Amino acid sequence: MTPDELLAGLDAEQRVAAEALLGPVCILAGAGTGKTRAITHRIAYGVATGAYAPSRVMALTFTNRAAAELRGRLRALGAAGVQARTFHSAALSQLGYFWPLVVGGPSPEVLPGKARLLGQAAQALKLKVDTAALRDVAAEIEWRKVSSLSIEAYARQGRAVPGKLRPEELLDLMQTYERLKDERRQLDFEDVLLVTAGMIESEASVALHVREQYRFFVVDEYQDVSPLQQQLLELWLGDRSDVCVVGDASQTIYSFAGASSSYLLGFERRWPEATVVRLERNYRSSAPVVAAANELMRGRAGSLTLHAVAGEPAPVPTLTRHPDDAAEAEAVARQISAAIAAGQPAESIAVLYRVNGQAAQLESALQAAGVSYRVHGATRFFDRPEVRQAVMSLRAASVTVSGEPLFKSVSDVLRGLGWTQDPPEAAGAVRERWESLNALMRLADQAPPGTSFRRFTDELLERQAGQHEPTLQAVTLATLHSAKGLEWDTVHIVGLSEGLVPISYATTFEQADEERRLLYVGITRARRRLHLSWAETGGPRAAPRQPSRFLAELGTRIDRGAGAAAR
Repeated sequence: MTPDELLAGLDAEQRVAAEALLGPVCILAGAGTGKTRAITHRIAYGVATGAYAPSRVMALTFTNRAAAELRGRLRALGAAGVQARTFHSAALSQLGYFWPLVVGGPSPEVLPGKARLLGQAAQALKLKVDTAALRDVAAEIEWRKVSSLSIEAYARQGRAVPGKLRPEELLDLMQTYERLKDERRQLDFEDVLLVTAGMIESEASVALHVREQYRFFVVDEYQDVSPLQQQLLELWLGDRSDVCVVGDASQTIYSFAGASSSYLLGFERRWPEATVVRLERNYRSSAPVVAAANELMRGRAGSLTLHAVAGEPAPVPTLTRHPDDAAEAEAVARQISAAIAAGQPAESIAVLYRVNGQAAQLESALQAAGVSYRVHGATRFFDRPEVRQAVMSLRAASVTVSGEPLFKSVSDVLRGLGWTQDPPEAAGAVRERWESLNALMRLADQAPPGTSFRRFTDELLERQAGQHEPTLQAVTLATLHSAKGLEWDTVHIVGLSEGLVPISYATTFEQADEERRLLYVGITRARRRLHLSWAETGGPRAAPRQPSRFLAELGTRIDRGAGAAAR
C-alpha cells in the first residue's frame, strides 16, 4: 500500500496520530474507537514513507493474542518486518541472547508457574498452606515484583496476608521461595523483566546493543503498564523520545496486579512537547450502548466521552431482575436460544460475569437449552488434542501437496480426521470436536485469494505459537476481565448485584472505582444489544442481595421493562 492509501481509510483524529511519526505521541483511545487500526496504520505509514526501518520498530502489548493480531495486521499493511511482542516475550528474547555473553552459560530455566516451588518452600518451613493460599501468595509475589519492591519494602506496605499465614510467615515464605529458585538457577516470569532491566542498566554494551536494535516504540494498552514494565521501557528508550503510547484510563482494570494508569495520565507532564490525540468516535457500539457507557463514567478522572458512529437503530439496553441465580441463568439461556433460532450466529453472543464460579450454572442452563458454548480462558484452542493433531496433519500434507485450491487441500485433510461439511446432530464431545475442526476450515475459507497451502499452514503455526485462536461457532462465556479486547453483537452481563459488581472485597473508593471501570469494559464489548441482569438471592438458603449501585447511575439509559425494575 502507498502512504496515501494507508491514510485514506482513517478519520481525522486517526490520521493525525498516523502522521505523528517522531517524538513522543500519546493516543487517548476510548473503547471501540479504532486504536489498533490507528497504531498499525501509523507504523505502516512510517515504514512506507521511509521514516522507519521495520527492524527498528518494537510494538509492545500485554497478551500473545494481541501481539499476534498486531503482527497479522502489520503484515497485511506491508510492514511485516516490525516486531510485535509482549513485554515478557521481548525481554525473554533479549535475556536469552545477552545472558551467555554477560554471565556465561545458558540462561536460567523459566518456571511455568510458582505453585510447585512455593509448596516446596512451605514444606521446608513446615508451614501448612492450602492451594488457595499458595495461589494468593503467588499473586503477592507478582505484585511485589511488578511494583519494583524488595521484600523489605513490601513488608512496609501493610497488605492483607493470604490465608491463615502470619505476616512474618508470609515474608519467610517469600524469602525461601527466592532462595530455592536461586539455588536451582531458575527465574519466574517477573524475574525475566527484572533481570533484563538489570542487565541493560548495569552493562553499557547491552544498553548500546538494544538501543541500536530498536529506535521506535509503540505501547498498546498503556493504562495497564506496571512500574517494572515502565522501567524496562525507559531503559529501552535511553535518552530518546520516539515512543507512542495508546490507552484509555477508563479501561484500567488490573490495578490489583500492579497496573497503573498514572503513566498514561501523566504522559504530557513528562513530555510537554508530546503530540496528544483523542480518539472518541466509537465505531463498535450502537448509540444506546455508547450512551449507557458514557453515563457510567461521567465525571471520572481521565474518562473520554464517546460518540457513536454506527447509525443503525438499535434497542436500548435492558435490565431484568430474577428471584435467584438459577432462574437468571435459565432466562439468559432461553433468550440466547431464541436469538439463535431466529438466525443470530452463536459466536456473536457472549455472557459475561464477575467471577469464574458463576460459569457452572450458566453452562448447565445452556446445555439444557441445547446451546453450544465455549468458556473463554479454559483449555486453549491450540492445546486441544484434535487441534494439535489437525495442525500436524495439515503441515505434513502441505509439504507434498501443491497446485490445488486451498479449500480442497485443507478439507481433504480434515475429512480424514472426521470433519464433515454439515455439523453432527449429537451434542457433547462429538460436537465440540467438529467445532474445533470446522474453525480450522473456516480459517481456510477466510484466507486471501491465492494463499498457498504452505502459506496457510505457516500462518496456522504462527497462530498456534501466539495462541491467536480462531472464532468458534459457539456462545462465549467469559469473566469481565477476560473479555477485555473482545466484542460481540449481543452481550449479556449477569450477576449485577452488590457483592459481585462491585465485588465484596472492594471496600475502598479506589477499589470500587475499578469495579466501575470493569463494568464499563463489559458494556463496551456489545456492538448492538446489551442485556443486564441480577438475582435477588444466590439460592434457597442464601442471603438476600441488593442490585449493584452502578445500575441506579445508568438511570434512563436502560430499559427496566415490566417486572424488571431494580428495587
